[in-house]
Amino acid sequence: MAVVETRKLTKVFKQGELGAVNEVDLETREGEFLVFLGPSGSGKTTLLRMIAGLESPTAGEILIGGKVVNDLTPRERRIAMVFQSYALYPHLTVYKNIAFPLKAQNVPKHLHKEKVEWASSLLGIGALLQRKPRELSGGERQRVALARAIVREPSVFLLDEPLSNLDAKLRLSAREELERFHRRVGTTTIYVTHDQVEAMAMGDRVMVLNKGVVRQLGTPKDVYDDPADTFVATFLGSPPMNLIENGDLIIGFRPEHFRLAVDMKETDKVLFKFRVDNVEYLGAEFILAGVLVGGKADGKKVIARLLLGHSFEVGVTYDFAVPARELKFFDRTTEKKVPARAISWQ
Repeated sequence: MAVVETRKLTKVFKQGELGAVNEVDLETREGEFLVFLGPSGSGKTTLLRMIAGLESPTAGEILIGGKVVNDLTPRERRIAMVFQSYALYPHLTVYKNIAFPLKAQNVPKHLHKEKVEWASSLLGIGALLQRKPRELSGGERQRVALARAIVREPSVFLLDEPLSNLDAKLRLSAREELERFHRRVGTTTIYVTHDQVEAMAMGDRVMVLNKGVVRQLGTPKDVYDDPADTFVATFLGSPPMNLIENGDLIIGFRPEHFRLAVDMKETDKVLFKFRVDNVEYLGAEFILAGVLVGGKADGKKVIARLLLGHSFEVGVTYDFAVPARELKFFDRTTEKKVPARAISWQ
């Protein structure tokens, strides 16, 4: 199981413009599932394509298994990549689609059947081998694409938004399939997505990118509970973190930590008056949108996320609070995390 490493990896498409990827330092862990997460244009796919050998870096190095691979072809890097489109050959059967990389690598033909059956059994598609891609569901096509990748027994898997073409229900089941597959195979995997739910659910670690820069790398819990800057704070979380400017600071707190004061057992808490302007009932919870009333935060828009148990009326002001330990502090100029400090809300 090879470790992927990048050193100051940079990609500039047009001279004089900001790089699509800017001096990214990364080292995967053996056998981990690492997620590149970011919005469109963040550089996550460009970074993945450079690791794969499909894009040439402007500067920096890529290492796989401790060996610099900048000048090696994708095949020589012993990686396998699954794309958003799956790129199956429509005129070939599932069997021939899976076997295609073996033929391209000149693997002896008598080994094809054994390898194809091994890969297809791992993904539960043994009964589909004689079908054509048009006869398959989206989830089945995704598994065929994965089987075609693993039949090569690569040292690294690279997955570029492979679930984005599936509907919500199928995405959930396909995500579970991918997680089970990774546990069985144990190959180092890098997965690109713009979907924070996928990232949080699947990743051993998550690398958040924006405008070609790594904003934070850590476990899903790290990046959610302790964001490195305001971008990470608001990109992760649905609804996103509430941010309130206060002098030279920006104070943040998650909607689920903003609760009725009467329900809060913590003694160290910050009290607010909160006027509810909108109530969304989502089955298991409420999403309340409104504004803070009074003090330095007067008029600031905030969102609360609460489990059922109370009723709320639009236009009514309630006593809410946030546990002091859940407040996050960011520098107003740099928007980066800073140590907690005592502040006045009045």
